[in-house]
Amino acid sequence: MAGKMVTNGAATSGAAARPPGKTAREAVQGLAAHEAAARTAASGGGVGRVHLIGAGPGDPELLTLRALRLLQQADVVVHDRLVSDEVMACIPAHVRRIPVGKAAGFHPVPQEQINALLVELGLSGLTVARLKGGDPTIFGRGGEEFEAVTAAGIPCDYVPGITAAQGAAASARFPLTHRGLATGLRHVTGHRARDAALDLDWASLADPQTTLAVYMGAANMTEIAAELIRHGMPSDLPVLAVSQASTPQEQRLHATLQDIPDALARRPLPAPVLFILGHVAALAEDCALPQGVGRPEWRLVAHG
Repeated sequence: MAGKMVTNGAATSGAAARPPGKTAREAVQGLAAHEAAARTAASGGGVGRVHLIGAGPGDPELLTLRALRLLQQADVVVHDRLVSDEVMACIPAHVRRIPVGKAAGFHPVPQEQINALLVELGLSGLTVARLKGGDPTIFGRGGEEFEAVTAAGIPCDYVPGITAAQGAAASARFPLTHRGLATGLRHVTGHRARDAALDLDWASLADPQTTLAVYMGAANMTEIAAELIRHGMPSDLPVLAVSQASTPQEQRLHATLQDIPDALARRPLPAPVLFILGHVAALAEDCALPQGVGRPEWRLVAHG
């Protein structure tokens, strides 16, 4: 995964993209108003279109051909903080970029304002690429944006992206499901809005034959691990934590379910961090397969 980071200058930086002395919120409002005024006359007042595009986990080669084509055809790209510089470099230099990224506990552009921005740009006749990390339909709030845009009468569609779990598994060279190791896969969130308490169905999640991909769970991994073990998940279940999957900055941390909180405390990983819980995590690169697990004859009868 070694490689030189490709940057796109000030255009990929939220701080550099906004005029001096203005907050991110004011910059977004100003850019939207400018874009609307510039395009309304050119389009004759017609309605544009919004594409909710998945940027994938970071590697630009994991973009779909459709995503790349739409980014190059867009009038304006409204993008999240977690979209990599390499992906942003695929956008033509003349295309307007509007950063609306969030970080934990820091939302300079609230979701309601992002929704309103997309509506305003779409109604001004623009072709809008709403670029979101991973897949826009998996913990990306793409559904809320779709509802807001379509309620305003603006055509909108989803462009799938490779979600973080797939990117992390491909990068570490292991399958998310595997004969004899995992008969299912579940994607769950490890964080709730406004830091509300987790209300996951722990009993149903505590199945060692199901791979769990936990998104946004770094802050709550102590609770997640404890609840899963309390509901029957083996304490020695393999866990792989992956930071910034598929990028040159990717980092991995191997541990067991009972040890992952302490392992993270000793070696914190930069966000975003994804957790893969399950026997398949033992197949990850640089991680030895536990004795007796994953041999061809193991659980063969369960698969006929």
